Amino acid sequence: MEAKKMGIGAMLNAYPDSVGGRLSDIVSLLKKEEFKDTFKSFYILPSVFNTDLDRGFSLISYDLSETLADKQDIADLHDLNIDLKMDFILNHISVLSEQFQDIIRNGDASKYRDFFIDWNKFWDGCGEMTEGGYIQPDEKYIKDMFFRKAGLPILMVRFPDGRDVPYWNTFYQEVIYNRINPLDLVRQLGMQYQTAVEISHIVNDALAHKMAPEDIDFGRWEQHKPQILEYLQANRSYLGQMDLNIKSPLVWDYYRSVLKKLSDYGVAIVRLDAFAYAPKEPGLRNFLNDPGTWDLLQKVDDIASEYGLTLLPEIHASYAEKIYELLADKGYMVYDFFLPGLLIDAFIRKNGTYLKKWIDEITEKNILTVNMLGCHDGIPLLDLKGLLPEEDIRNMIDIVVGRGGYVKDLHGAKNVYYQVNATYYSALGESDRRMLMARAIQLFMPGKPQIWYLDLFAGKNDYEAMRRAGVGGHKEINRTNLTLREAEELLQKDVVKKQLELLRFRNTCPIFTEDADINCYCNETVMIIKWENGCGSVKLTVDFEKETYTIEA
Repeated sequence: MEAKKMGIGAMLNAYPDSVGGRLSDIVSLLKKEEFKDTFKSFYILPSVFNTDLDRGFSLISYDLSETLADKQDIADLHDLNIDLKMDFILNHISVLSEQFQDIIRNGDASKYRDFFIDWNKFWDGCGEMTEGGYIQPDEKYIKDMFFRKAGLPILMVRFPDGRDVPYWNTFYQEVIYNRINPLDLVRQLGMQYQTAVEISHIVNDALAHKMAPEDIDFGRWEQHKPQILEYLQANRSYLGQMDLNIKSPLVWDYYRSVLKKLSDYGVAIVRLDAFAYAPKEPGLRNFLNDPGTWDLLQKVDDIASEYGLTLLPEIHASYAEKIYELLADKGYMVYDFFLPGLLIDAFIRKNGTYLKKWIDEITEKNILTVNMLGCHDGIPLLDLKGLLPEEDIRNMIDIVVGRGGYVKDLHGAKNVYYQVNATYYSALGESDRRMLMARAIQLFMPGKPQIWYLDLFAGKNDYEAMRRAGVGGHKEINRTNLTLREAEELLQKDVVKKQLELLRFRNTCPIFTEDADINCYCNETVMIIKWENGCGSVKLTVDFEKETYTIEA
């Protein structure tokens, strides 16, 4: 299947509040002369929508966030001839969504009762019911299943009739026990007022100290504990991302409505986030199920095609698994998650051999990629398995961590590396020379280059942002929000100016086209990447030992 054609001009990548605080501030920056002809596309991360958690990846709805953007911002981007890439999260939506809140209010009577995955219905006949009210699947069904967190991926949801119903919850969840108002205890439980006041003090103080309700010491009011615990459970709130039941027709109505809305925004590329978790069957892997994953993709692509949308499935898997190749064979663009690590490795070893091998594979197999250096997540490591020797991956991790990076392991397993969190500039040792050389190589790579805003401004590791974010805040090391003034001052730095010059060259030189011939030559330390078409040729020569590059057009 032939990949869909699309422009390969450079694409900016940022949150709507990454510079200045609102999308309109980024638009004003892009209108400056310094940014003329530098970007053809803009990947706006999903906090541009109505979201609650995970800086945008927990969607309440795909309406624009009133605090961060409006339709005029979108129109202004189109006026700059910048097309858009936005996210569509197939696997889950927020517990604050209209659909999940309807379940909490109406229980079995909700029209969305099966919009999400009822754990017990899913596993009926495949396990034993526990005292906790959920089915424990038989070992033979779950021994090969992949879960993103420890334990079973369940959120117990209180229905109006008092039952707790387990729903499938792959990603984040939080159960919130709300503070008690003594007046409510009087009205709803018939409690004496002064008693209600004392109990409220005890309970609210314990909840403020993150104590579990069952561990609260009620002192002389111990006889009221069962009644109060039931009251807390009945009035609890939730945060989290609930998995969608793709076997429900209502979910497919929802999918269609989202794709139409993205099309109405003028989106060209739709990034499919977490799509590989959506198809679920007892006994299968629970990640990239075959054929369920590919059936799902095809059905979504059929709808997307009606609205003129191009899909970009996002998935991390080791090179050895060849998932990128399978996606390409099915006609999809693929993320080049290999380039960031390959480049760092080439700088460390002063040798571009592995990078050349990857470039040759892209061109020979005609794989249409979106590549990057840094991004909102981390520098991929898992993806490199099978492409780089294990000892080289480990050495790269040690060096980047030594430069201030943080290793993110897979669901808590310390011996399974996943990504390293650092700005790309800091991962390169905060060298302007290496940053420019890396950018030049990226812009000569096959495919569409995606530019993380903080890389463009040569951002350094932000440890203060990590500290503010607390536990699990390691990703904030590469998400520094800049004021407009800070961004404008950084535009005066040579490393920023020269990156913009490279981007302008990449977007205006007529030789960078989809049908150009791309060839790579490498004698270990020196690499040449050459593009040719009917307009002529352009050549990048890099020397990893001397850390220099030249461009000849």
